[in-house]
Amino acid sequence: MAVQIKINPIATSDLQEIKSYIAEENANAAIKTVKEIVDSIERLSQFPESGSMLMYKIKIKSKYRYVICGNYLVFYFYENGIVYIQRVLHGKRDYMVLLGDLQ
Repeated sequence: MAVQIKINPIATSDLQEIKSYIAEENANAAIKTVKEIVDSIERLSQFPESGSMLMYKIKIKSKYRYVICGNYLVFYFYENGIVYIQRVLHGKRDYMVLLGDLQ
């Protein structure tokens, strides 16, 4: 059974920034990259607990999970039958600073 997905406006902005940045060099690559990320997000509706637990990576208790999509990480949590997408960030960025209060 598919669960609902809610995307935080900041995550939507992240996707727009990713597309704009890549499009400066290659518009087709930008579209392809964002499509792959969106496809990964949509798969979470069928497999909401498929992402790795963030707490295993940062050694701090956290309800957040992440999925890897190419060079990007999709950070989310699953609660009450809903997947909440919080951020979409490049893996080389200091995402722990950008995530702020995600614990």
